[in-house]
Amino acid sequence: MNNHYQMLVIGGGPAGLAAATIAANSGVSCALLDEQPAPGGQIYRAVEQAPELRAQLLGADYQRGKSLVENFRASRAVYFPNTSVWSVNEQREVGVNYQGDSRIITADHILIASGAMERPVPFTGWTLPGVMYAGSGQILFKSAGAIPEKGVVLAGSGPLLLLLAWQYMRAGVKIKAMLDMTPLGNRIMALPELPRALLAYQYLTKGMTLQRELKQAGVEIKNLVSDLRAEGDGQLERVCYRHRGREHTIETDLLMTHFGVIPHVWLTQAAGCRHLWNESQQCWHPQHDEWGATSIEGIFVAGDGAGIFGAKSAEYAGYLAGLQMSYAAGAVTRGERNQQAIVYRKAMKRDRHIRPFLESYFHIPREILAVQNNDTVVCRCEEITAGQIREAVANGHQDSNQVKYFTRCGMGPCQGRQCAQAVAHIVADAGGKSVSGQSCFRGRPPVTPLNLEQLAQMKRRQR
Repeated sequence: MNNHYQMLVIGGGPAGLAAATIAANSGVSCALLDEQPAPGGQIYRAVEQAPELRAQLLGADYQRGKSLVENFRASRAVYFPNTSVWSVNEQREVGVNYQGDSRIITADHILIASGAMERPVPFTGWTLPGVMYAGSGQILFKSAGAIPEKGVVLAGSGPLLLLLAWQYMRAGVKIKAMLDMTPLGNRIMALPELPRALLAYQYLTKGMTLQRELKQAGVEIKNLVSDLRAEGDGQLERVCYRHRGREHTIETDLLMTHFGVIPHVWLTQAAGCRHLWNESQQCWHPQHDEWGATSIEGIFVAGDGAGIFGAKSAEYAGYLAGLQMSYAAGAVTRGERNQQAIVYRKAMKRDRHIRPFLESYFHIPREILAVQNNDTVVCRCEEITAGQIREAVANGHQDSNQVKYFTRCGMGPCQGRQCAQAVAHIVADAGGKSVSGQSCFRGRPPVTPLNLEQLAQMKRRQR
């Protein structure tokens, strides 16, 4: 690993792979830092190694990533797998941990393509062993072919829930129930967006096809579910919920939940990039222009880490960011950049026609995001409840960071990744305000865990 590159790409998903490929092939000195052992990111995880049967079960969208990875492998980009990035700053200094060795490297331009993460939504019993995210279940399936042996209950709202149910059904998993918590009112809100969504009809067709095949396979899908609870003595034993005015219980030792995904913004926060609150997507994202340039010169974002638009759109955004950084490095002319960008902009525009419809249809209600049960643990690391957060607001702490200082929520090992959103929504609800760009926890390095030995090694190298 060199101490300096013209271009550093952080993240090996579709955006990072596309950007690194196009820039490296333009003659830019480019390195890609990937936390995973192989390129593909979360969406195309282990796509190179996946056996043919598993790839078929995961579907054509997953298999699409193989050509993207092959093109990257054939490029001149340097690849560093199993590499964690724990710091990025305004001077474009990047703290990395590669093969147990920590160091600071620099770059003329940095692309943060950190992707998305599951939206953490606390509910009663969500900390019990046996309760996990649907995305985690999909990761286990992609990387190791691991599937639930005793069956599973799927609950929440969002396209991934439907996709995972379909993938599990094809793999022979017993789906005890699929509990869809999408409110009825969302369907009405989404109707005005339907004409535009029809321009990306392939997504609507795919969703209807998955639903039809699940029903044909006998999978029980219950719509308009509310009041989800996980119960058990030390571990999950049953899932309780309300449906059509009645209480129901399902005996199970595994519950997978999903409430959409949000950008992974911890690196852009640590770098000091300006962030905005997106009410439609219900998340924070770094401010950026049409090429992915953030508020800090030389730092770019692309893919779901810049806003949730899906794998294909992330790929196109990666190409655009790669072209802009190639132009900034003098590898391509302004005219060459603009000409090549045309096809990617058109493809991105077509792909994004579906987003307003999806964002309206799967909009998470305020009462779910703001955690109404005061006994529910919100910060798992420090075991801070929703009631303690509301009490802090009642005592005059009207800002998420003030509540953080007062209660220690967000100060544990995860640094707020699992509670920042919920805290912001509870604080806003308790104070009668809206969530804003200033509501998120302040990001500070190290973004990922770093031990004293690694710091000492870095100090010795500087000497």
